[in-house]
Amino acid sequence: MSVSPRVSLPPPPVGEPVFRRILVKLSGEALMGDRPFGLDRPTVEAIAGELVAVQRSGVETAVVVGAGNLYRGMAAAAEGMDRATADYAGMLATVLNALALQDGLERLGAHTRVQSAIEVSEVAEPYIRRRAIRHLEKGRIVIFAAGTGNPFFTTDTAAALRALEIGADAILMGKNGVEGVYDGDPRLDASAELLPELTHLQAIERGLKVMDTTALSLCMDNGLPIHVFSLSSGNIERIVRGRRIGTIIATPGEEGGRPDGR
Repeated sequence: MSVSPRVSLPPPPVGEPVFRRILVKLSGEALMGDRPFGLDRPTVEAIAGELVAVQRSGVETAVVVGAGNLYRGMAAAAEGMDRATADYAGMLATVLNALALQDGLERLGAHTRVQSAIEVSEVAEPYIRRRAIRHLEKGRIVIFAAGTGNPFFTTDTAAALRALEIGADAILMGKNGVEGVYDGDPRLDASAELLPELTHLQAIERGLKVMDTTALSLCMDNGLPIHVFSLSSGNIERIVRGRRIGTIIATPGEEGGRPDGR
């Protein structure tokens, strides 16, 4: 299931936001819609609309975007390119996606900043933690590009790291084509079942394809819940307002890990 393209923002759902600050993790594939690769403008605009609606509800919103629609460092490494070089190329591809998303957000009237972990001063600010937090406090949507700025680390790890650095209450991880975390691959196994709740340790031990182990370990060690859900229209704001959608990965006792489901 993919985001339905639209331009106008939907009316807000009933209920007050249950989060003060969130980080939304978007894969590069989320930006390409039904295309085999690249960017699909209506899809980018639809995702931008979701983010603007959340930010306007009073929730400070940050985004980490991947680059699977343009480039995959590991795939290039498998074809013979040096892994570090391939990962740096992937980081640059995330900057392209961040700029496209920024354009979509600003067309809807949002105030934004792109912060890059590698220096591209003509198009983005350098990543500075205190500056990012200040942007969020001023109501700007902050897009983190270029991963962690280091090879051998995925954008999943970047999402966990940035979420912890800015003090986010949760990571919201939108997926294309799946409703959450399953006990198998639903695209290959029709009997695979959706898992509504997991602990971080269960996700690691069972080898579930949610985030890489480094990212899950960071979240587990620091008590950061992860909401995994289908990136369909309205779901980001529904989760922000406490609806139980998809899968929640949280260690018992984590604040914000168990919305009330109204």
